Amino acid sequence: MNIVILGAGRVGESVAQSLVSERNDITIIDTDPARLKNLQERMDLRGVAGNGIEPSILQAAGIEDADMLIACAPMDETNLVVCKLAREIFNVPTTIARVRSPEFQNGSELLEKSGFAVDHVICPEQSVTAYIRKLIEYPEALQVLEFADGLVSLIAVRAVAGGPLVQHSLAEIPLLVPGLDMRIVAIYRQDRVVPDLDGATRVEPGDEVFVLAATEHIRQVLGALRKRDHAVKRIMIAGGGKVGLRLARDLQGQCQIKMLERDRSRCEYLATQLPADVLVLHGDSTDEDLLVDENVQDMDLFLSLTSDDEDNILACLLAKRYGAHRVLAVINRRAYAELVQGTQIDIAISPSQTVIGELLAFVRRGDVEAVHSLRRGAAEALEAIVRGDAKTCKMAGRRIEEVALPAGAQVGAIVRGLHRADGSEAGDEAKPQVLIAHHDTLVQPNDHVIVFVPRKRMVREVEKLFQVSATFF
Repeated sequence: MNIVILGAGRVGESVAQSLVSERNDITIIDTDPARLKNLQERMDLRGVAGNGIEPSILQAAGIEDADMLIACAPMDETNLVVCKLAREIFNVPTTIARVRSPEFQNGSELLEKSGFAVDHVICPEQSVTAYIRKLIEYPEALQVLEFADGLVSLIAVRAVAGGPLVQHSLAEIPLLVPGLDMRIVAIYRQDRVVPDLDGATRVEPGDEVFVLAATEHIRQVLGALRKRDHAVKRIMIAGGGKVGLRLARDLQGQCQIKMLERDRSRCEYLATQLPADVLVLHGDSTDEDLLVDENVQDMDLFLSLTSDDEDNILACLLAKRYGAHRVLAVINRRAYAELVQGTQIDIAISPSQTVIGELLAFVRRGDVEAVHSLRRGAAEALEAIVRGDAKTCKMAGRRIEEVALPAGAQVGAIVRGLHRADGSEAGDEAKPQVLIAHHDTLVQPNDHVIVFVPRKRMVREVEKLFQVSATFF
C-alpha cells in the first residue's frame, strides 16, 4: 500500500516504523529536514521536507498515487485541511487525521465529504485515557482489549503462584475452572513466546499470559491466574497535561485523586477545570519528600503521565519504593518501554502504540474490523469477518483444525450473529453468540473471527485466509 504520512513527530515516527515493517511504500512529510534525514537513515522510507498544507509539497510526496493519507502533524487545523486537500484535489481514497479537539469525533457531520473529508479520527490522548481506564477497572490485568462490539476481550495477565491455573497444564483448565470457557492464545516467559502451545504446556509463575474470553467472564479469568487485587480507590497522577486532565475528569467521583504538576500556571488552570475533590498540588513528582508527605504509600495506583520519559520512570520507581501498590508510566521511547516493563514498574504504556491498531485496521487486507498491537508491536490480534463460502474463502465452512494457520497463530474466539445471512449488520434485535474456539469448531460465513498472531510477519498469511476470491481451487 502507498501511504503518505504528514508529521514526523512521535506519533508519525511510530506509525511509519510499524507500517514500513509490513512492506508498505511510505513517504513522510515534515518541516524539519534533519528529522527526516534521521528517519531515512533508520527506515526504508522517503522524506519530503516542507509544509504539507501546500499542494505542491503533497504532489512532491506522491499524493496522486497514494492509497492513504495519515495526517498527524501537531496542529488539528493542519491535519483537517490536508485531509480536505487530499480528498478534493488528489482523490486519495482514505484519509485519517490526528485531532485532539473533542469537537471533531468520528461520525460528525464536520468530517463528512462535504466537510473536512476525514474517514477516521485518531486521538492518542483519548486512546491512552481509555487504555488506563480499563486497567483501573481490572487492576490485575496488564492489558485489556475488546473485540466484536465489546462482547469478547483479550486480556494479558502476569500469572502468580497460588492461582488455580498456575503450575498446571492447559489440558487441566476444564477441570480446574469448570464452566469457565476461555482460550489461552499465548504465553510469554522471560520475554520469549512459549512455542507450540498444547495440552501439556504448563502455566508458570511470572508468565505473561494472553487469554481470550467473553467480556462478562473477565473477572473470573483473572482470578484463575492470580489473586484478585483490591479495587482502585486512591490514585496519584503525576503530570497534569492532556492525558492527566482527561483521566482526572473521567474518574471524578469514582476515586480519590491527587495530581502533581510542576508548572504553577498549569496548576492554576487545572484547578479551574477539575472539581474541588481533586487535589491539585504544585510540585515535582521526582521529589522524594513530596511523595512521602502526600502519602504515596496509601495509593492503590500511581500514574506518571508527563512528557518526559526519564521523569516518568524515576517517579514510578520512587513511588514503588515508598509503598505505592501499583505504578504505571507513560513512556514514548520504545526501547525504554521494553526495558522497564515487568520490573519495579508494573505497566509501561507507549501512547503511539495505543493508536497503531486503529490505523492498522485500515491497512489490513480482507474485511478486518479491529486490530490491536501487542507487546509493543511485536505481536498482533485482529478481528475479521468471514465472507464468501467454502469455495471462495479459505476460512469459511471449515473446522479450526482444517484452517492453514501459520505456526503459532491461533483462532481464539468466534462471535456469531452480528451479521445476517446477506452480510448486513443484524441490528439491535440480534443476540450474538460468543464461541471460544476449539479444534473442531466450525467457522461459518459472517462469523467474526479473532486471531492472535505472535509475530507480525505472519499477518499477511492470516489476511489471505479471509480474502474472498472467485475461486481459490
